[in-house]
Amino acid sequence: MVTGPEVTPGGTPTLRLGAGAGYAGDRVDPAVDLARRGRLDHLVFECLGERTIAAAHARRAGSADATAGIDPLWARRVRAVLAPCRAAGTRIVSNAGAADPPAAADVTRAVARELGLAGVRVAAVTGDDVLAAVRRADPVVWETGRKLSEHPETLVAANAYLGAEPIVTALAEGADVVVTGRVADPALYLGPLVHAFGWSLTGDPGLLGRGTAVGHLLECAGQLTGGYFADPVTKPVPRLAELGFPYADVAPDGSAVLGKLAGTGGLLDVATATEQLLYEVGDPSAYVTPDVVADFSSVHLEQDGPDRVRVGGASGSERPGSLKVTLGFREGWEGEGQISYAGPRALERARLAADVVVSRLDRVHGIGADDVHVEYVGAGAAFRGLAGPGEPLEVRVRVVARTPDPETAEAVGWEVESLYTNGPAGGGGARRGAREVVAVRSCLLDRRDVRPEVSVREA
Repeated sequence: MVTGPEVTPGGTPTLRLGAGAGYAGDRVDPAVDLARRGRLDHLVFECLGERTIAAAHARRAGSADATAGIDPLWARRVRAVLAPCRAAGTRIVSNAGAADPPAAADVTRAVARELGLAGVRVAAVTGDDVLAAVRRADPVVWETGRKLSEHPETLVAANAYLGAEPIVTALAEGADVVVTGRVADPALYLGPLVHAFGWSLTGDPGLLGRGTAVGHLLECAGQLTGGYFADPVTKPVPRLAELGFPYADVAPDGSAVLGKLAGTGGLLDVATATEQLLYEVGDPSAYVTPDVVADFSSVHLEQDGPDRVRVGGASGSERPGSLKVTLGFREGWEGEGQISYAGPRALERARLAADVVVSRLDRVHGIGADDVHVEYVGAGAAFRGLAGPGEPLEVRVRVVARTPDPETAEAVGWEVESLYTNGPAGGGGARRGAREVVAVRSCLLDRRDVRPEVSVREA
């Protein structure tokens, strides 16, 4: 049995927010289950990482496809959930617009027409693309300590982290679906809370801090319900293959109860919530977002029954005057090849194979050893040579090289594949590929130089 949103002890209805995705390639079926059975007020899809938005800009620049700059799975996601969300009165919020929110809005309206859902209002949030503004401001790049203008690489993307305000605006204008570009992950959830409860975006940082804590707990979806938490020995999670995504019933004071649908796999308890609360948080007392500097240091988590956790105690202080910007630079190409060796002396044969490839990349293709990276997967590659003693039964050689052009990048995998008949005995399972490298770096930009806009159109 699925119950609807709870009511606070004072009789005030809560707002139910569901997590539909935690990253760009996330599963679709748990979101469909939430849309059908969750009795949600809002279903949120967090689909955007720093690398994914930079890559979306690179795809868009080199493609005639009008949808090249959006989340590749967006049409599939919205087609799967729009009808049940419409039937339940559930509104959808997502950053799946990536490099092109208007295109994602167009896709959403097209899906609505395809499904015969008239009257769906779709909002596109823009203004996070600040390429021109950062070029004018010439800020210091965090990772290098140098001014942006001092970098020789081609800058292809600059996206500021927007906060909840444009989402609030879109919902106030009656949007059923809101698609954004780069928005801080918790803001996707904070926006509906501010809209529903009338919170001030500048007057009460304590409420914004509590709403941000809820958003941060939900933003990675299945991580909260046992995904990435699970260990079969120390932290068993039941029915991980049927992992259910979480939701939260949030009260007007920002306190919340986390839950998941009955009958779904996974685990939601104080331990899973604690791990997610600390995920990607450098300083729990000062988690900087565009909306508030949240303080999670006094958060209290309490088990409230099976797969239910009460959350409260977060606070916050005034929002920062600057916004973080993700920068994307074109940095050439990367070629890769892999091949496996098994049985006696597998590691010795794998090393000989790598020596052959590295030598030929230098002698035939002009790729110096300094630009080549070799891993021996199965022989301690993830431990950087610190694996314990013992002869591995099988080893997979992975050779990666940075190159200036796609033709040279293709040569890396070609040389690895040619080991079939020109290398040590027993090589098999070769694979190769090449891709453009878009390096991601960061800077700050005065928030006065960032101007979000909202456009709402009906399907």
